[in-house]
Amino acid sequence: MFAVALAVAAIPEALGSIVTIVQAIGTQKMAKENAVIKDLKAVESLGCVSVICSDKTGTLTQNKMTVQKIYINGESIFEEELDLNNQSHRYLLYDMVLNNDSSIVDGKGIGDPTEYALLETLRKLGYNEDDLRSGLKRLEEVPFDSDRKMMSTKYKLHGVNHILTKGAIDAILDRCDSIAAKDGVRPITQADKADILKQNTEYSENGLRVLTFAYKESDEELNVNTEYGYTFLGLVSMIDPPREESKAAVADAVRAGIKPVMITGDHKITATAIARQIGIFREGDIAVTGMELDAMSDSELDQKIEKISVYARVSPENKIRIVEAWQRKGNIVSMTGDGVNDAPALKKADIGVAMGITGTEVSKDAASMVLQDDNFATIIKAVANGRNVYRNIKNAILFLLSGNMAAIFAVVYASLLALPVPFEAVHLLFINLLTDSLPAIAIGMEKPEKDLLSQKPRDPKQGILTKEFSTLMLLQGALIAVVVMTAFYIGLQVNAATASTMAFSTLTLARLFHGFNCRSKHSIFKIGLGSNVYSLLAFAAGVGLLAFVIFVPFMHPLFKIAELTGAQIGFIALLAFIPTVIIQIAKVIAENIKKSK
Repeated sequence: MFAVALAVAAIPEALGSIVTIVQAIGTQKMAKENAVIKDLKAVESLGCVSVICSDKTGTLTQNKMTVQKIYINGESIFEEELDLNNQSHRYLLYDMVLNNDSSIVDGKGIGDPTEYALLETLRKLGYNEDDLRSGLKRLEEVPFDSDRKMMSTKYKLHGVNHILTKGAIDAILDRCDSIAAKDGVRPITQADKADILKQNTEYSENGLRVLTFAYKESDEELNVNTEYGYTFLGLVSMIDPPREESKAAVADAVRAGIKPVMITGDHKITATAIARQIGIFREGDIAVTGMELDAMSDSELDQKIEKISVYARVSPENKIRIVEAWQRKGNIVSMTGDGVNDAPALKKADIGVAMGITGTEVSKDAASMVLQDDNFATIIKAVANGRNVYRNIKNAILFLLSGNMAAIFAVVYASLLALPVPFEAVHLLFINLLTDSLPAIAIGMEKPEKDLLSQKPRDPKQGILTKEFSTLMLLQGALIAVVVMTAFYIGLQVNAATASTMAFSTLTLARLFHGFNCRSKHSIFKIGLGSNVYSLLAFAAGVGLLAFVIFVPFMHPLFKIAELTGAQIGFIALLAFIPTVIIQIAKVIAENIKKSK
């Protein structure tokens, strides 16, 4: 009989289901905060994240492009100053509107925000892009891609075939052999290029995204091999302001011991300016381009990786290499992505994060988590929730195991002293399956604590059963076992049945009280008794179930319960409450010591 009781006491029957339930609760909470978890394991893995590699556009910024200033004919002007009577201005507008795949319908932009921001410039001048597009047919095109960093289309304008091009300055400027000036088209000089680059730097340093526009008259077939010999038209700068919540989210990440890294296709200077505004790029940090990254060996990258906060003009292959470099350092890496080419990097990362709004289905399939609002702040919320889920699981396990240890200690003690069996197997099954499950689930629903993001990321290699955890579990279990055996001895003065009933009742009630102890490492006075209403309901339900078994006569034969006197019930309540009082006093003392340091 001792062996049966010991086996039942040692096995936490509800443990597996409790862990799954707590993870599911965490997943549901994250979904409400726009973070959809696809893999249940990712919920607690988020708590280990130490590096977040995030895209800039739409994630850290609003993805609401607005044209600011335009460099054309050697001067910087506002978009309202564009004049269709000026040939250079007119051709720039042709390039902005025709070499463009977006549209504006009912006042809403459809397509890439950068492109429909260009259409809005035309509308501000009092014209509609449809009027221009309706009379012109696109003859040929070479779509934008991340390697070329440019897009070209062919149209017949004024009876002559024209190739219109837009893209990154480093991709287009060297392809230009002439420039549109006030006095007409002339050969481009090194001085012209220097002025253009200077203006580009000025725009970029102010956090503006810059597009370069060029054209040429040509009857040749448009392909990647004929994208040369252009006439430079101008630069168009746009602003994509940071999200209001990005700065606070980045600060939370840094406080949580997480390294935020910006990865973007923008110019390095632009990316650095935005990163500095939101707190990603700090004193002593480094910004590198995809080309500079390609030139580094793995050992060089490993040496510099912790100082690199901004990656600009990167390719999907670069993203994989960045992830691998951080992982070699033993970090848990989260990577965001939205394109088809981002899928390998999302798979490689420990936590792949896809964009719910702008992301492709391929990227969503490859990711562990999907952001429904494409917001960096949501990643930080998810990390906080992940940490909270792990903490709640750990606390629930502490609650279950410390309670089981109390039963084990009691059974072993009775066996060693040749005392009657303190518990029937049905008693322990009742505790483990019914009265313990409700407080454990309630612990799993505990809200995040204020200092949750002040802690360092959890080491994924560290298990739950650490020396500190095991010591705490054994001490708490021993404390509960002492009061249980005290109740057993009181009942033993009457008979073995009364002793078993008192031990069972004390253990059940003590474990119900213990549920409040396991809610947090802090005292109940600090977190508030009513801050988790589910714990109160679980306690009430557990006490109700215990009372039903003890006080309802027809339950007595089933659970082998003896009749108890009022004094015996009073002893049970008093003894069951003692461990909680001692544990809470110890927590208050520890808090005061920590506060005084």
